[in-house]
Amino acid sequence: MIPKQAVNMTDVAQRSGVSIASVSRALRGESGVSPATRERILSAARELAYVVSPEASRLSGGPTGRVGVVVPRIDAWFYSTVLAGIAGEFDAVGVDLVLCALPDPAARHRFFEALPLRRKVDAVIVVSVPLTTREHTRLDQLGLPTVFVGGHHPRDGQPWVGIDDEMAAQQAVGHLLRIGHRDIAMIQAGDDEGIPWATNEARIRGFHRLVGAAGLGDSTVVTVEWGIDGGARGMETLLSRPELPTAVFCHSDEMALGALRTLRRSGISVPQQVSVIGVDDHPSADLSDLTTVAQPVREQGRIAALQALARLDPEAPETEPVVTTLPTRLVIRGSTAPPR
Repeated sequence: MIPKQAVNMTDVAQRSGVSIASVSRALRGESGVSPATRERILSAARELAYVVSPEASRLSGGPTGRVGVVVPRIDAWFYSTVLAGIAGEFDAVGVDLVLCALPDPAARHRFFEALPLRRKVDAVIVVSVPLTTREHTRLDQLGLPTVFVGGHHPRDGQPWVGIDDEMAAQQAVGHLLRIGHRDIAMIQAGDDEGIPWATNEARIRGFHRLVGAAGLGDSTVVTVEWGIDGGARGMETLLSRPELPTAVFCHSDEMALGALRTLRRSGISVPQQVSVIGVDDHPSADLSDLTTVAQPVREQGRIAALQALARLDPEAPETEPVVTTLPTRLVIRGSTAPPR
């Protein structure tokens, strides 16, 4: 047998007794090759352990069998869980995932200027990346089917899956109002790159809309960087007020966990003195007895993968791009209760 790394399309053509053009058409599933010849070519390819190069396939107009996934970062529960949902669907059908993380402005600039996914993947999934108008345009220039997860709804009816973040905030604040809280503060995630994050903007709208409807007037809002440490610093700022709020809505469970850490270290009892609520249902929320609004994160990844695969299926019927809004639900635990 010819060593695997030395095998090329010429070897398959010689083994099966046909032209290279016939081998190319057969391996790409194109017409113009009889069933008997196609089977002979496929049999020869299997015997030689020939593997089609994704780059060569893309350059010749064929599929690469790969989908690019663009995320702001991978060292956070939300993104890694979405990736797990995507990878599960891709693994089931033999599609490879090409990961592009954009953790800082320099990485973003390099990605959108060089477009490294060009000719390397068949489709792209963008996971909650806040895009400028120029970055949207650059993505469009890839000329590939694109599916969005979370963040802003896409332009021009592109497929999108996510949750109603404004509704999630209203579910959280509504719970606090129902149990009698009237001094409700918010620890919100700030933007450190000058690009608005749709998730944060929607949760801010949901908070102010419900607080305003309840006639509570101006509420204390603290802006910090996303994460546990940011939430801890946000709660330290609230503790510097002359009066403690009776409840705090945090933009994410990680921020709420940081807030709980500060309260615990300050000797302030939860929920007797201060109630705390977050959004997400992070795995640590249950361990910390944190009340939260749960969102189906892995399911968002799974649905996005299915939408990308459907757009790559040549036999799938033409359909309008799907916008999928998944439900959220209030999960009441021990971090919220008094006053009544």
